[in-house]
Amino acid sequence: MSTPIITRPGFKALEAELDHLWRVERRETVQAVSEAAALGDRSENAEYIYGKKRLREIDRRIRFLQKRLPNLKVVDRTPDDTDKVYFAASVEMECASQGLERTLRLVGPDEIDPSRGWISIDSPVARKLIGRRPGDVVRLPAGENQGQLSWEIVEIRYE
Repeated sequence: MSTPIITRPGFKALEAELDHLWRVERRETVQAVSEAAALGDRSENAEYIYGKKRLREIDRRIRFLQKRLPNLKVVDRTPDDTDKVYFAASVEMECASQGLERTLRLVGPDEIDPSRGWISIDSPVARKLIGRRPGDVVRLPAGENQGQLSWEIVEIRYE
């Protein structure tokens, strides 16, 4: 089970997604399905079949968000000790042996975005970073069948 915590911007993004799905996407899809159904034979009507499938996907996501949002705890304060890595920290790291730099942000499971370096607080990498300070060295997986690399924590920031 994933940890039910989230940042304030992440929570607002999920609320906005729910609102958009309910007020815009679902209405447009229902209208498109109605128009496709009016064309006649539904068994070979691709627009009708696709529309119904899309409507089920929208309804599934709406149900998920309606159940998930009330259970999430918004964490919108910085920890007392900002010199340590905790939830919502942006951690700048350096691997001197490979000449690599990387910044990771520890967020809730509902906010992960690998392209931005946002990883789940539940991930193995995040668990290794929790409680560490600048100057600490952490050994992290380098990739599939490539062993591990030593990363030094350079800076910790909280937004």
